Amino acid sequence: MATANSRRQEWSISGHDFFLDLGAPRPAGIRRRIEDSLREAIRSGRLGHGALLPPTRALARDLGVSRGTVTHAYAQLAAEGWITGLQGSGTRIAVRHELLPLSRQAGERRRRWRFDFRHGRPDPSSFPRREWLRASRHALASTSDAAFDYGSPEGHLELRLELAAYLARARGLRVEAPQLIVTTGFTQGLGLVARALGASGVRRVAIEEPSMALYRMILRAAGLEVVLLGVDERGARIEELDRVDVGAVVLTPNRQHPTGVLLAPERRAALLEWARSSGGLVIEDDYDGEFRYDRRPIGPLQGLDPSSVVYGGTTSKTLAPALRLGWLVVPEAIHSRVRREKALADWHTSTIDQVALAQLLRSGDYDRHIRKMRLRYRRRRDVLVKTLQGLDRDLDILGEAAGLNLLIRLTDPAVERAALASANAAGIGLGGLAQDAFYERTARGGLIVGYAAASEHTFAEATTALAQVIANVRL
Repeated sequence: MATANSRRQEWSISGHDFFLDLGAPRPAGIRRRIEDSLREAIRSGRLGHGALLPPTRALARDLGVSRGTVTHAYAQLAAEGWITGLQGSGTRIAVRHELLPLSRQAGERRRRWRFDFRHGRPDPSSFPRREWLRASRHALASTSDAAFDYGSPEGHLELRLELAAYLARARGLRVEAPQLIVTTGFTQGLGLVARALGASGVRRVAIEEPSMALYRMILRAAGLEVVLLGVDERGARIEELDRVDVGAVVLTPNRQHPTGVLLAPERRAALLEWARSSGGLVIEDDYDGEFRYDRRPIGPLQGLDPSSVVYGGTTSKTLAPALRLGWLVVPEAIHSRVRREKALADWHTSTIDQVALAQLLRSGDYDRHIRKMRLRYRRRRDVLVKTLQGLDRDLDILGEAAGLNLLIRLTDPAVERAALASANAAGIGLGGLAQDAFYERTARGGLIVGYAAASEHTFAEATTALAQVIANVRL
């Protein structure tokens, strides 16, 4: 039984748990403490408009005070307008969040774009809800009770078997289930590999420039020195690896992000030769490899040399970023260290989501969804490119043959800033090379236009609005 001297009280009322911090005892007494605690819970946003409060009798019983004390506290708050009591519906919070300081959630609502051309995002409305629900139901009904216990750091065996078959069939990998480690996405996977490399004595890692600023941060957070590798129209300049002492290199070879260029065949061969001769590791980010439009599929590097390449994939682009599922295909030489890092990070990824994805793969719904989205994104790409080409501007467009975004290369970061300011004023979300810190050594400008996230029914209107912004920018 809780007492009036308890600092924190928690109870169950009408099936709902309720928590209140009464603070330290004060001369003002228990009634004032109840009033002050409820006011603070409302101010902070923890108790929102319409939230149900416990009945006075139940609250008094669990606090160990008289019902009259609680009744008087409620009456005071009601007189001040904080709460209201309606016959048959109990006592509820009357103050709306809009009258209080903006919460982070309200701030996020303000940042919604009229047209969303930000890169790295699939169409959120395209998530296969019906298929995922069917797969989840099937998985929950058929999986063993053991699946609800703590799992393995490598991931659920059922998913690793299905993933191995899918990656071999659809992406051309040389992979078996024991090589796979299931993660919450490529960002976690990169962190796991980076820490495993550091534990094995590696001190320096190369990464493409331009590259995701977040990836560089992850590598440095693991204690590794980052060496920048130049990129040109034939992909990463692999010859630069011969002039630096690094233990690994992070690449997006099948579609360099954000330029969209493909790593040339002779550079792919040179990269793998470097790995074999130096004992270095290639970390391959195949972030949107399923989406290609105007070229034949190019197999990942891992299929050429599984012993030298860590392959990373994710459902963030194929299904949704909210579904935190990814995978690493890890060579035997470093597998145990990466497994250890996964165990230290979070032990294992959600098994329930893993068994649902396994069923989605097994049923063929995953393949069907990707084929459908490939066609949809190609149509969007065609509309966007046609609109931009109709501007009668000399636009330098890269990366339109595959993926979920293209790059409009600009001569000056100042031009990028002007274009982004104009887009922002028009309610258009857009990425930029300088804005998003893709370069460290040089200042370069460019607009990264993602065409996957924009709403399907407004896409034509969205591209017209984007074209007007670009048409009015002095290149």
